[in-house]
Amino acid sequence: MRQLSAIRLLIVMIALFGLVGCNSGASNQSVVFEQSQPTAIVERPANAIEISIIYAPESALYLPQAIEEFNRAYANGVNPITGQPLASGERPIYVVGKSGSSGTVMQGIVNAIISPNNQNVERPTIFAPSVSHWLALANYFAGRELFNLAEARPTALAPVVMAIWKSRLDAIRNTVASRTGQNPEDVQIGWEELLQVLNSPNGWQDYGIPNGRRTVYYGHTDPYISSTALSTLIAEFYASARANGITERRLTLGTVNNPDVQQGVRNIEQLIRHYSRRTTEFKEYIAQGPDYLDFVALEENDLLFINMGLTEIRPPEQLVALYPKEGTFWHEHPFGILNASWVSPEQAQAARIFTDYVLTPSVQQRVMEQGFRPANPDVPLGYPFVPENGVDINQPTTVLDVPAPEVVAAIQESWAFVKKQADIWLLLDVSGSMANENKLEQAKEAAIAFIAGLESNTRVGLAVFSEQVEILVELGDLERNSNILREAILGLQPLAGTELYKATKTIISLMNTSDDTDRIRAVILLSDGEDTGDRTVTLNDVINTITASRNALNPVILIPVAYGSAADVTTLSRMARASNTRVQSGSASDIQALLELISSYF
Repeated sequence: MRQLSAIRLLIVMIALFGLVGCNSGASNQSVVFEQSQPTAIVERPANAIEISIIYAPESALYLPQAIEEFNRAYANGVNPITGQPLASGERPIYVVGKSGSSGTVMQGIVNAIISPNNQNVERPTIFAPSVSHWLALANYFAGRELFNLAEARPTALAPVVMAIWKSRLDAIRNTVASRTGQNPEDVQIGWEELLQVLNSPNGWQDYGIPNGRRTVYYGHTDPYISSTALSTLIAEFYASARANGITERRLTLGTVNNPDVQQGVRNIEQLIRHYSRRTTEFKEYIAQGPDYLDFVALEENDLLFINMGLTEIRPPEQLVALYPKEGTFWHEHPFGILNASWVSPEQAQAARIFTDYVLTPSVQQRVMEQGFRPANPDVPLGYPFVPENGVDINQPTTVLDVPAPEVVAAIQESWAFVKKQADIWLLLDVSGSMANENKLEQAKEAAIAFIAGLESNTRVGLAVFSEQVEILVELGDLERNSNILREAILGLQPLAGTELYKATKTIISLMNTSDDTDRIRAVILLSDGEDTGDRTVTLNDVINTITASRNALNPVILIPVAYGSAADVTTLSRMARASNTRVQSGSASDIQALLELISSYF
């Protein structure tokens, strides 16, 4: 049962975490969101002023092309803003760009100032994160003004919205209308109505959705990396503060460090199904449809991206931007010019010129076509901002106050204590076939590295299977059993037989004996996917066990990892689909990428 305090906190959070719209006309256009293509190499003029920019991953939809066109104009002796030939003595500008997660790049820039030998060091001329929170944090962590925040100009606007599937929104609207006597179109939906679904005895079934779940699925990303997650976490602290009677307009350190406020945020986080490292990956998860997540905080451009069918999985229905009554944060994609030893005055001036170019109507039109609201007010808002794409341009705008950087830093630092913790079973295939192609050794290496990257309060257990299913290390705090786990994994040897189905069913059933809503529950299966057991347990038995878990208040997540060129990917994929996850590749060359992806769930 969820605690009443968590419910109350969420109701307050919903009032705070409203969404932003914008007024404008719109007309239907053709395809948008063209995937970013590699830009043609433009030769750097010999006398050019070279500058570099690192931008948020979503900006890759339009910035590479803008950089190429800017560089090409100068290479041809033309000012890209005026269209006129370069004046006598006017030097061309050459821009080099790449993308990077905002939080990671921010830390790399700070490292370049205070720890230049760190492996993560970045020295751009311009840092263009999703939101200016990161520029303020860079100044705070570096202990100096690396960025003049007053001069960091917005280049593309994206309000954070609460994205919900249309079927879910229609179900809530119709149910509320029937209770209140309103027309469904007139019903204003907010977090309070979402929580009514959560607390309804039969969940979505009470809202007219056949075979609907008892609970609501919600998720968000990592606030150390993701801008959307950082804004969401700040909003949760606002919500908890209000629930504890703290009405200050702007969060303070005292409020963030208040144990009652932190506990309130911890209660809110208990409703998370699982986390993800970045929105870039989360978009692919969300696109699986209502069975996977009911609603999630996104930038508006991400919602449009999904609705236009540009994720790997085409969504089964439309996502709708839900605009509750009050406040959110704008993500303005600012261009912050570094005040650092590696940026000369003429490079800083060149960076201002490039910023001017990105704000020209022609570039801003392209920005809008990729789902961002133009930062240049002279560019009218048009397609794809139409109701058919799930957005409402007539909503009012109310914005939460951004706390001081030291307060935002404290909110980040609290993350390890307020986030939902995890119970994880590692289930390793030690059958004879895993001896081929060095598969078992690769799986052991990945398992040990995975454990090393987890937080100490994560609970981890280890089970293996060949012709028998054996629990080697019981589920327990990693702080106490990390060495035991490591030694047990290192000692694994391949044996005969592969009871894949029995092992998977056994461990998921074991987790299902405790419907613990306080922790993420997951099984990570490392196998080549070929069952050669006694067949007393079938693949359908496994899928039925997974499906039964999905109907619990806190489902067990199964993440299969396939090893070997002859892996039975079909079998592992069926298991993954039943759990609404995906099979991951366990090849030796992808271990680091594999670890980052799996770790992001927790």
